[in-house]
Amino acid sequence: MSMQFSALAEQVKSDGFVSSDEILGLRQLGWGDGKIYREEAEAIFAINNDIRDASEEWVDFFVEALSEFVLNGTEPKGHCDDAEARWLINAIDHDGVLESMAELELLVRVIEKAVNVPELLKHYALKQIEQEVMTGVGPTRSGGILCDAAITSAECAIVRRIVFASGGHGPAAVSRYDAEMLFRLKDSTLNHDNAQGWPDLFVDGVANYLQGFFHAKAQLDHARQLELESFIADNKASVGRFFGQMAKEMPEVHNHFGKVFGKKAQRGGFQARMVEGELVTEAEGKWLDDMIEADGMVDDLERALLDRIKQDSN
Repeated sequence: MSMQFSALAEQVKSDGFVSSDEILGLRQLGWGDGKIYREEAEAIFAINNDIRDASEEWVDFFVEALSEFVLNGTEPKGHCDDAEARWLINAIDHDGVLESMAELELLVRVIEKAVNVPELLKHYALKQIEQEVMTGVGPTRSGGILCDAAITSAECAIVRRIVFASGGHGPAAVSRYDAEMLFRLKDSTLNHDNAQGWPDLFVDGVANYLQGFFHAKAQLDHARQLELESFIADNKASVGRFFGQMAKEMPEVHNHFGKVFGKKAQRGGFQARMVEGELVTEAEGKWLDDMIEADGMVDDLERALLDRIKQDSN
């Protein structure tokens, strides 16, 4: 780690302040060779932990530098693997609490910008927001609504960004975990002074889970992405072998390969599953019934959800 990073971390520990000139110096040091290193990332976290009143300029640098480290510090670029996700969670959760909007924004930015992130990171981020909604304590409540069991505009916006992020289960694909979290938030905040955008978020999110197309392999994992990048870099590799392997791993795309290479397309497959994804299956209908009947009543948001599904099925 450069002496400047180390020295500034010690200085901030004593006075709790970072100037604009110091932030500019960190930018120049951090991107001097086009890369943020682990020691620098840890020093940036240490500085953030000791700043008494973080400026917007510092938050921008913090989020930009650390998302660069997590997503582009190792190959393949743009991915966050399990080890990187655990490092980020441990750095944020070192004292058992997510303390600042800078840390929360970093979590959301990584999930948004990543080609793929592990479920544990997305679940961790959503749990932080859910805890803030339930307790009324956390960075989203600073200077805002202090009561518990209500959803602020900031929380509503962050939940939407995480749930519909491209780095989750697929571009704009809402998972069952996400949908059940939305139901828990809804049940806990009924008849409270929630943000204006909350009803639309609840309906959009749950309807997306029930009707949206979800494919288990929509996102390539970290190891597979490395393998494919190695293949592309190897000019001796067999294109035929590559596409054959892809067809084996994802039979649903065989229909597309067949069109490209002149083979007879099979019935059903990927396209058919996309169409089916717009329908609510029997299992999904049973899940929805159980979620609605859990409290023995049908509330206004659940009625709005049922109306959306009915409207979309016509």
